[in-house]
Amino acid sequence: MTEPFIDAKHRVLRRSVRAFCEQELRPIAAEIDQEARFPWEVAEQMGRLGYFGIQAPPELGGAGLDTLSYAIIIEEVSRVSAAIGLCLSVHNSVALFPILAFGSAEQHRRWAPLLARGERIGAFCLTEPNAGSDAAGITATALPDGDHWVVNANKVFVTNGGIADICLIFARTDPAAGRKGISVIVAERGTPGFVVGDLEDLCGMRANPVSSIRLYDSRVPRDHLLGKAGQGLAIGLAALDTGRIGIAAQALGIAQAALEEGVLYARQRQQFGVPLARHQAIQMMIADMATQVDAARMMVYRAAWTKDQGAPVSRAAAQAKLFAAEAAGTVTDLAVQIHGGYGYSKAYAVERFYRDARVTRIYEGTSEVHRTVIAREVLG
Repeated sequence: MTEPFIDAKHRVLRRSVRAFCEQELRPIAAEIDQEARFPWEVAEQMGRLGYFGIQAPPELGGAGLDTLSYAIIIEEVSRVSAAIGLCLSVHNSVALFPILAFGSAEQHRRWAPLLARGERIGAFCLTEPNAGSDAAGITATALPDGDHWVVNANKVFVTNGGIADICLIFARTDPAAGRKGISVIVAERGTPGFVVGDLEDLCGMRANPVSSIRLYDSRVPRDHLLGKAGQGLAIGLAALDTGRIGIAAQALGIAQAALEEGVLYARQRQQFGVPLARHQAIQMMIADMATQVDAARMMVYRAAWTKDQGAPVSRAAAQAKLFAAEAAGTVTDLAVQIHGGYGYSKAYAVERFYRDARVTRIYEGTSEVHRTVIAREVLG
């Protein structure tokens, strides 16, 4: 397998993460999907290994790794369980990263070590019933009242919502200021008026507890404002660039898993007296799958490498996410086709991969949103 942009330390990391996932996560991957259960027993081990603080500095409890390492870890975890890869991606990229990038020294000390060690789970609370990709359309409010913010919000489809302890709430702190009046307030589970809604019964990613997060007249200390008042959309866009690399890596992991399962089945399954792999129609599918996976890997790693160089990454991240998500859909569809009727059965892993792949084209912005981002970058 060609691995562009990476060096020896990245290859060692890949082997380590893969060994852990094969030993600890694969035996329960189908079970936690079927039961829609988050595996705390594995999450605690991942916390000790630094998976919840991949890019956080060591002095704040993190692993201090680069963006390529982040992409590799998400890819390898998602190859076995995309739902857990999703948990790690969101936690690292759009919960912990904004705190590190925009938080004060005191906020770093207060929240970063807990998040980086996996002792607290983070969530990014932007989407509302009538405001998804239209981030400027949110109606949540956080109004000043003495030394507190009074927060009222109804956030939906919150990844990690059912287990999150530290939530980044996008709300209007100055309702009259339009887009410039949106800020980010860090709200913690246990705050009076903080309510976790019922878990969503989703098609895929079922081991990730997605829920609504609601705040009813919750009084949050004024020093829980992340960055500056009115900086909310800038924080969100910066976080989403990193988040898109993570989701692209997740889609890549799903596609890699589907390719491996398709190849294995084609070699083992006999039809007309010979293995499926001997039939040219199957070979054409395998060729297309392998090409899609290799191309997606190139784009994901390029985006991660670009970010590590400190260069603008919006275009590369959007392209990687767009292409990898589309590739995951194509590759998992072909894997199901190779399996025939068995591919539609829950007895085979490709059925789960097929369901998990679909949502990668939706979250962190739909494919249409990413095309808009790319087009605007190209057109200047």
